[in-house]
Amino acid sequence: MATYKEIQSYVKKKYDISVKTCWIADMKEHHGLEKRVAPNRISVDSKTNPCPSDKQEMISDAFKYFKMI
Repeated sequence: MATYKEIQSYVKKKYDISVKTCWIADMKEHHGLEKRVAPNRISVDSKTNPCPSDKQEMISDAFKYFKMI
């Protein structure tokens, strides 16, 4: 499984846009992939930064590239 840094780097190179780690985590949850809870997370149940709809396809493409989905 690719790291968050690898996914961010892939999206940056291919689409020339930076993605937040919280967006990647949101998309992992959307696709049913395993993710961990960040140690600095204030609330495990709430999401403050869900992935914007215009970035979802880019992150999903990175998941496909790294054979995560």
